[in-house]
Parts: sequence; structure tokens; C-alpha cells
Amino acid sequence: MTSIPFDAAVGRADPGSRVADTADIAAGAGAWAVLLGTVVTVVGISWDIQWHNEVGPDTFFTLPHLFLYSGSAISGFASLAMVVRATAAQRAGRPVPWAGGVPVRVFGSTLTAPLGYMVSGAGAALFLLYGLFDLRWHAIYGFDAVLNTPSHVALFLSISTTMIGSLIVFASHLGKLWGRIGFVVALVILMAFAPVSADALNNLSLPINAVVAGAVLFAPLLLIVGAVVLARPWAAIWIAVAMGVQQGGLWWFSPWAAHTYAAAIGLPLRDGLPPRPPTFPAMMPMFLIVSAVLAELLLRRARARGTDLRTPLLLFGPISGVLTALGLVLQRSLTDSLAHTGASATAILALLGIPLGLIAGFFGGRLAAMLRSTAPTGEGA
Repeated sequence: MTSIPFDAAVGRADPGSRVADTADIAAGAGAWAVLLGTVVTVVGISWDIQWHNEVGPDTFFTLPHLFLYSGSAISGFASLAMVVRATAAQRAGRPVPWAGGVPVRVFGSTLTAPLGYMVSGAGAALFLLYGLFDLRWHAIYGFDAVLNTPSHVALFLSISTTMIGSLIVFASHLGKLWGRIGFVVALVILMAFAPVSADALNNLSLPINAVVAGAVLFAPLLLIVGAVVLARPWAAIWIAVAMGVQQGGLWWFSPWAAHTYAAAIGLPLRDGLPPRPPTFPAMMPMFLIVSAVLAELLLRRARARGTDLRTPLLLFGPISGVLTALGLVLQRSLTDSLAHTGASATAILALLGIPLGLIAGFFGGRLAAMLRSTAPTGEGA
């Protein structure tokens, strides 16, 4: 995989020209189509988890699964279209537009792929491969009673890859308002979904739920990434607000969809279901706004003084990790009357927030710098 020459200004030299308009429309359409696929996917996973908990085992062919596969298909075909567009420009001798990240040659220079679309397309392709694995798993074992089967974990990782690709795509369009809006949406989708892959570790004997630990890691990490990449006042606050909107929407949708679909196909709910909050949105940090305010204060102070951001981020990481851990315990006690988190489990989770937060603080700034480098000169300002 080698980088190739590009023209970051292609289609933008004359904003009033038809070429510029066409290039901008194509860039926006590709980016939003990939993001639409991830939105459909996160709706599907929230619905599927709720289905497992309230209705029971499922087969390969269910409506929530259709959402999951449709989401990856949308992202995959959109990524392929943008790769074909870049490849056609390169083969015709035209400047390759920087839309979706730096263009790179892959498969022995057969294709020219913008970095973001290469990543999202690879995730979608892997999803198709692991989907066949999941189909075979169902053929051998029948119903799935749990989510952390090998085929499901592989699917979760491939979905996360597609979401990372979507984040890279929008990071290359930070100079436009729609690019910044899309970046925030892509970020909170990844923030909500990334901890699900940690469910694989729940097959081990752990003192805490691995998905909760994943949320303690990814919430501070991606909050740092978003605030540093956007580098605008109130960026962290807007990320927290977007997460709250996503959480509220899925909180209503997930149980409604599971109950409605079960009634439509004549399946009963599990016997004796207690009143519990919807599983997937309940895993999202409800009090992310607290960390967001802290991040905003620290970053503003560092920028006003012109100091390097690495020290504030290393300070913010463990504090946010502990705040996220304690916030998850608090929201569980507030939203689930049947839940009880003991003092020892709370202490373990809070202490775990320190090393996980340090990891988030250390890598957050570096990942943000990598993402900002995907924007053409002047576009990320």
C-alpha cells in the first residue's frame, strides 16, 4: 500500500463552477451514505440485543439482523463507489480528489482508495465474510441464546472497523459544516458501539462486566479525539449532547421495536420479565456531560496559554475514567430499580478507570493528530 500524488484542491479551485459543485455533491453523498449505514447498524444492534433479552433466542433470518446486514451493505457499496471514483480519476490521469482521506494504492496499485473509504469498505467486506460464518454457526447450533459467540464478536469487530472508516471520512471534510456535523455523529455512534466488542471477554471470569469496562475506556478516549480534532469552542459539549440524543432515541426505540416485532410474528415475551431499562442504550454513559465540561475547561486553558496538550490530556484521562465509571454505577442505580452494584464492584470499576483513563489520555491526542492529518491543508482549521 503506497501513497499517491493527489490534488487536495481539485473541484474547489472555482467554487462557482459545475465541476466544483459536482465534486462537493459526490464527496458529501459518499460520506453521508457510509454514515447512514452505521446508523442503520447501530439501530439494528440495539434492537437485536433487546430482542435477545426480552424475547429470547433468534435465528439468522430476523428483522434486527436484516438491519445489521443492510447497514453494512449500505456502507460497503458507498465505500466501493468512492473507491471506483478515485480509481477512475487516477487511471484517466486526472488529479485524484482528496475526499475521504489521503488516496492510497492497494492490491498492487489496482485500486486507488481514499483512506477512510478503504477502512470502511474493508469493515463491510469482513462483515460479509463473518456473516457467512454466523450463518454456518446457526446451521450447526441452531438458535443463539447469547451475544458473545465467536461469529458475533467477529461481526462486532468488523462493524467497529466500518465506523472508524466513517470517522476518517468526515475528518477529511472538517472545513465544511456538514463535515463537522457528520464527524460528531460518527464519533458518538462509535463511542456507543465500540464497547460491545469487549463482550467477548465476558467468557472469562472477570470481577466486572467487560462491556462496562469498555465504556470506561472508549468514552474518555473518543471524547478527547473529538474535542481535539474539532478544536472549536464547545466541541466536547456538543459531543455529549449528541450522545444524549442518541441514547434517548434508542432508549425509546429498542423495547418498542422488540415488542412490536414479537407481536407481529406471534412470539411471546419471556415469562416474568422485570421492569428493566433497554440494554444497549443503558450501556452508554448518561453523565458524559460532566467529562465534557471538564475537557472543555482544560483544553481552553491549555490553548489560552499556548501550552502543549499532552499534559492536560494525561490529566484529563484518568479523571474522566473515574467519573465515567462512577457515572455508570449511578445511572444503573437510577434507571434500574432491581440493580445493585456493591461497594467492592464500584471500587474495582473506579480504580480501573485510572489505568484505562491513562490509556485514553495517552492515545487520544495521538489519534486526534492522525485524524486531523487526513484533512487537506487549511481544511481542518
